[in-house]
Amino acid sequence: MTTTASLTTAPAADARALGLAHYAARGVLEHVLARHGITFQQQIALRAAITADVPQTPEDLVTQVRGSLKADPADIRATLDELLAKQLLVADGAHLRLAESGRELIAAVGAETAPITARIWGGIPAEDLTAAGRVLALVTERANAELAALTA
Repeated sequence: MTTTASLTTAPAADARALGLAHYAARGVLEHVLARHGITFQQQIALRAAITADVPQTPEDLVTQVRGSLKADPADIRATLDELLAKQLLVADGAHLRLAESGRELIAAVGAETAPITARIWGGIPAEDLTAAGRVLALVTERANAELAALTA
């Protein structure tokens, strides 16, 4: 558990600190996902399908996952094929929708990660979370702009 003293002596946020936090949290999630037989990218694709307001085409899901992970579209299409083969996604005409087994899987992962998430984020003052949220949103916006310039 982090103490108040360690919070006051913590270094300023930078790319390394962001990366370390990301990979620590992702490591926890990937450990849980592995127990359920899915990968991080598969989980992101399932989340994109479950949170969509309208039915999604495969290309819609590729676009959403790419926006989140910056992954290669061919890799994302392969991930969608894997989810179809596992019957976690189902084809519905030109659209893909989450199968009931996919919904159950996402719910199970959420239930398993909820107490872990509470321990990780618990006790952080709301004003710190708000400030961190603002900074992370700005870093994301700037990094996305830099990536767009690099790939243009």
